[in-house]
Amino acid sequence: MSDHHTYKKIEIVGSSRNSVDEAIQNGIAEASSKLQNVEWFEVGEIRGHVENGKVGHFQVTMKVGFRLADS
Repeated sequence: MSDHHTYKKIEIVGSSRNSVDEAIQNGIAEASSKLQNVEWFEVGEIRGHVENGKVGHFQVTMKVGFRLADS
């Protein structure tokens, strides 16, 4: 077993019609279903999509870090 870890970082955008928190949860859930060893995230940007004068979607850009296998 290694005495250090090596990570890769990707950028994703999670979205939700309900909240920023749910947009983060949706993004992390989707990333975790496709990637192994997801261990952290950082929010970089919060924005939204407007429909008929109201918030239609919350959009959260985040960086997701995952540990490389055997690291």
